[in-house]
Amino acid sequence: MDRYLSGPQLARLIDLPPGARPYYRALADAVRALILDGRLPVRVRMPAERHLAEALGVSRTTVTTAYDRLRERGYLDSRQGAGSWTALPGPGALGLDNPWIASTDDGLLPLHVAAPSATALLPDAVAAATDAYPRYGLGMGYDPVGLAPLRAAIAARYGARGLPTRPDQILVTGGAQQAIHLLMTLLAGQGDPVVVESPTYPHALDAARLRGARLVPVGIQDDGWHLDLLEGALRQAAARLAYVIPDFQNPVGRLMGDDDRAALAAAARRYDTTVVVDESWAELAVDEVPPVSPLAAFDTDGRVISIGSASKLWWGGLRIGWIRTTAALVRRLAVLRAAMDIAAPLFEQLVVVHLMERVEEVRTERREQLGASRAALTEALRAELPDWEFTPPPGGGSLWVRLDAPVATPLADAAAARGVRLAPGPWFGVDGTLERYLRLPFTLPPDALRGAVRVLAEARAPGAAAPRGPAGEPLMPAL
Repeated sequence: MDRYLSGPQLARLIDLPPGARPYYRALADAVRALILDGRLPVRVRMPAERHLAEALGVSRTTVTTAYDRLRERGYLDSRQGAGSWTALPGPGALGLDNPWIASTDDGLLPLHVAAPSATALLPDAVAAATDAYPRYGLGMGYDPVGLAPLRAAIAARYGARGLPTRPDQILVTGGAQQAIHLLMTLLAGQGDPVVVESPTYPHALDAARLRGARLVPVGIQDDGWHLDLLEGALRQAAARLAYVIPDFQNPVGRLMGDDDRAALAAAARRYDTTVVVDESWAELAVDEVPPVSPLAAFDTDGRVISIGSASKLWWGGLRIGWIRTTAALVRRLAVLRAAMDIAAPLFEQLVVVHLMERVEEVRTERREQLGASRAALTEALRAELPDWEFTPPPGGGSLWVRLDAPVATPLADAAAARGVRLAPGPWFGVDGTLERYLRLPFTLPPDALRGAVRVLAEARAPGAAAPRGPAGEPLMPAL
């Protein structure tokens, strides 16, 4: 039997400010927000246009126009004579000119963020979490180490990946970023050397700098990691902490092989270094790749600490992450995090519990979506900007693009003036390096990426107006 909403029921869910104009657009935006937030499930039959118009006290034409807008953008499926049902758009349904994929703060296309939209399974998981939520009302509502079913599900997933894990080895956090911050706070001190890859995840650099640590960068070469360079940095810097991303490295996209993982774990033992391994992208293979074990599978004495996240596989709005380490360190981290937020939100944890049950379905969905977007981005770059160099990664969510000149920062300024926000290379490096690189994510729909590349080509074209510095000098050379 179809689920459906009456006009008055939907009207009660819609909260529009008085005087919203144009009303049809505000109405469409409100319905879209309800769908994306999970408050209006997918595959629910919408009220007839006449009935919703009566409930809202507006003209039928206004509702018809709002429905048309939702239908054009993939949030409604309709059949002649049968009605309309809520839906989520697939890859390519959104274009560059669609305000619904722009960032909410400045209206620019967010090409500086490598974050896919929500999985199509999110509404089902939200519904299941809603049903389960009241059962937790008799307890205190939070646990500093995380919800027991979620810790068990995360531990089981590690086991499935070849790393036997107990639930008491898992600490649930408010996203991977909180996990990084907790570990840097506990393990890095003022002036301590911390080995990092170059390029690497910018917020990990921020967390280390916040502790006053001394960053020791090790470059990732065109063919990936050179373990002799990484081992040399551990030895020469006498580093007690290292941060690495071996799984579809952000931003380069490389996947570290098992031999190198074993060698890194052995070097960490030899030089008494704790290795923090960020696995946020580990489940997001786009191509068929050789199976690899988690780096912690090569650990023999608890010095490899793994970080995971719900945001890349399922949705950035799920601010749930986790740390896998020893049970003793989990207890120490739980005491430390109590000064911040005590525990991760219960509802979001319940959502992730249900998504964990269908992780392979989501991986298949993401492989299709990211594959289509990666193909669109690479084809557009080769056609519009053939002098830019890149190697399509086998997984992850972005291209690491070498430009034809060291102009990443001024190019980002020029692109922002044309409606596209970029992530220039220096964000991912230490001491202002990597000016010849851009990270271009393929997590947006294909049409949006094609449009963004056209903007980049325009910004980089001969004769394009270049941003100017404080003294009026061009910041981007005319080419």
